[in-house]
Amino acid sequence: MLPTKTPQLLKRLYPSLIWDKPPEENGIYLTFDDGPHPDITPWVMDELERHNYKATFFCIGDNVKKFPETYDQILKRGHGVGNHTFNHLKGFRTDNTTYYHNISLCQEHVNSQLFRPPYGYIKRSQIRYLKSLYSIIMWSLLAEDWNPKLNIALKLDLLSRHSKKGDIIVFHDSVKAEKNLKILLPLYLQYLSEKKFNSLLF
Repeated sequence: MLPTKTPQLLKRLYPSLIWDKPPEENGIYLTFDDGPHPDITPWVMDELERHNYKATFFCIGDNVKKFPETYDQILKRGHGVGNHTFNHLKGFRTDNTTYYHNISLCQEHVNSQLFRPPYGYIKRSQIRYLKSLYSIIMWSLLAEDWNPKLNIALKLDLLSRHSKKGDIIVFHDSVKAEKNLKILLPLYLQYLSEKKFNSLLF
């Protein structure tokens, strides 16, 4: 398993990225990457609604193009959206011109000033350019729901112990994460609800 809590060293190395937010209103920021998906994303929104929670969905532009009705549901149900590139590109492995163009393609379908780099991979030169256009949202807690070897009980315990006001947690509304997500998310949302956490949007 990867570290559940983002190491402080990363935050110090990349201080212009948003890893968490100032604590307020006992709030936590729930985020979901890689959608929308016509089955999984509505299921996620139903689970959130059970606890009167809102989340921010960092959408892949190509998925929005394929499933516009699901994307519209995200907005109609009061959730936030962010840019996650058009084709889920890794910034480290992509030249800047191609990367910026791919983000612009996504922006044609996702009207947002929030951006999250896929995999968290982003070059310093890309940060310098993009931070003038977007708030670059990372995370302080990692659900790791995409990991087929995930120990769900241990991950739930770690998430529960580490969750605090102002945290940004990342899940995935994707096929790859579906199996773990459908077990882990309801349990974690129940924990947050019992501890009187609110959900906040950026």
